[in-house]
Amino acid sequence: MTTLTITVELTDTEQAVMLNDLLSINDWVQDAVNGKKNNCWKRMQTEWTTKLMNDDSFTDSIPSNQADFVALVTAREDYSTRTERDSASSPE
Repeated sequence: MTTLTITVELTDTEQAVMLNDLLSINDWVQDAVNGKKNNCWKRMQTEWTTKLMNDDSFTDSIPSNQADFVALVTAREDYSTRTERDSASSPE
């Protein structure tokens, strides 16, 4: 498993503004990312559970753990990322 590291650049002024409201910029960023990860997982799980259940050619069991579920879905021929879906739907 690889880990993605993201760097956020803030000027001194932007840090001062944020620290007016926040105890820790890093904690806030981590909490925001964790919230987004959870929401994305819920949407993916709901969307793909429905697709798998409605796919007559899919006869395996649906994995109950996140890693196996994601591996199953992302290996499917009909899976595409958001970028791929947007590229396919936008006129050239």
